[in-house]
Amino acid sequence: VQLQASGGGLVQAGSSLRLSCAASGRTFYYVGWFRQAPGKEREFVAAIRWSGGTTRYADSLKGRFTISRDNAKNTVYLQMNSLQPEDTAVYYCAATNAVWSAVVSASAFGSWGQGTLVTVSS
Repeated sequence: VQLQASGGGLVQAGSSLRLSCAASGRTFYYVGWFRQAPGKEREFVAAIRWSGGTTRYADSLKGRFTISRDNAKNTVYLQMNSLQPEDTAVYYCAATNAVWSAVVSASAFGSWGQGTLVTVSS
């Protein structure tokens, strides 16, 4: 599967952004979003089950971030609201056919997009 992430940019604190992850190629069960800030490890943001739409979020991001998918467009979105400077990171989308319980781990994902940079200024 090939993944193309887009939608990042420079925004002020309190703003919103919607990231997109366009997928092509073979089918997959789950798509996840991860982020990596400078000097930090890659961390789980959210994941969605392609069939059925079940979602999972990092506890610290619940209520501000929403993951969704458009089956017709083969695209997964990450709506990010009330952005804060600590949300600054490169955001990656990834796909996997591993078990749902593993989607919080980056190591469970074998296909990755190129990343899109989100910068939130104070």
